[in-house]
Amino acid sequence: MLDVNYIRGHADLVKEGMKNKGEKNIDQVDELLKTDRQWRSLVQKTDELRNESNTKAKEIGQLMGQGKKEEAQEIIEHTSKLKEQIKDLEEDLNNLKEKRDELLLRIPNVPHESVPVGQTEDDNEVFKTWGDPATDDWRKPHWDLAEEQGWIDFDRGSKVTGAGFPFYLGPIAKLQRALINYFINKATENGYTEIQAPYFINEDSARGTGQIPDKEDMMYVIPRDELFAIPTAEVPVTNFHRDEIIDPDNLPIYYVAYTPCWRREAGSYGKDVRGLNRLHQFDKVELVKMVHPDTAFDELETLREYAESLLEELDLPYRTLLMCTGDMGFTQSKKYDLEVWSPGQQRWLEVSSCSNFGSFQARRMQLRYRNENGNTEILHTLNGSGLALPRVVAAILEAYQQEDGSIAVPEVLQPFMDSQKLG
Repeated sequence: MLDVNYIRGHADLVKEGMKNKGEKNIDQVDELLKTDRQWRSLVQKTDELRNESNTKAKEIGQLMGQGKKEEAQEIIEHTSKLKEQIKDLEEDLNNLKEKRDELLLRIPNVPHESVPVGQTEDDNEVFKTWGDPATDDWRKPHWDLAEEQGWIDFDRGSKVTGAGFPFYLGPIAKLQRALINYFINKATENGYTEIQAPYFINEDSARGTGQIPDKEDMMYVIPRDELFAIPTAEVPVTNFHRDEIIDPDNLPIYYVAYTPCWRREAGSYGKDVRGLNRLHQFDKVELVKMVHPDTAFDELETLREYAESLLEELDLPYRTLLMCTGDMGFTQSKKYDLEVWSPGQQRWLEVSSCSNFGSFQARRMQLRYRNENGNTEILHTLNGSGLALPRVVAAILEAYQQEDGSIAVPEVLQPFMDSQKLG
């Protein structure tokens, strides 16, 4: 969340950011500031009454020592009323603070000045392109290829669980495992510490990274245990250091984690959701950074470049988009999306998002470090997919299919597959 002091001094900028992100409840900023003023006014009044009560308490002792019991009794009655007033004010203060905190949680992050203003995906900027997208009309989409080979079973997945929960068989299961190993190995070679994270989180963790209150409807809930299935490893991994103060000598912190992910995606139709394009359960390797505020935007660029390098080593043409304000999300201050070319569908598929959250998540989690003066300050967090598997698998099947019907294995994956072809 944003710092309330920042909102006090930059209310118009916060409102503009909300408008540019497509938020409708911009009046929440004024409501927050009104609540904050009321809270601060009551704090001052409560402090004044406490000071008066303390002063009167000293007078009581002096009067009693002088034998002036009647005068002391009058002050005792007065201080008793003061204590009742203070108790009532403290209850009002708690109520106002709860309201203020709830409003703070509902105000999105402010877009960085370098983010293009826009409301739809058409307003995103193409930041970079790499490779030559194949346009051969003989290439089949991955769902036809998988069905012909019997490698992915959507029907049995629907029977066992529901739509969006496929079974992977034989070579495709092995390809997925190869991709996970390749992505993890590359990350650790680049300074990331591998971490195995829980697949379920509590409400505090979901709130810490901004899933609550924003994306509740997208998460699978386990009501009996009051837990959520993770939508991404970002949530448990970023919360790993929640409520901690990090030694600055340990910064930056880089983590990489493989997990399955669960999302109750909103349903669209046609090719957008066919095959592996959109699933409710999928595998992903996630990269998380916790860094000094001064380096956060440089860290975003190196995160993007690293994710791009994975696609280049897989020899999959891609493009990188700088996301506009309205297509960026509640928690991000700046975000890049990487889209791989799907030659069998003749379209771009998102396989990674690389985001800088600034202090937005860390403030919710009270994730801090000590500065050179020994004072605590809020860290900045980033994350990116390195990479999400389903659409990478789809792109490999389509890009590496041969005219004889076989499918080659990308060279960098061959050591993990012990073969040059699938099947």
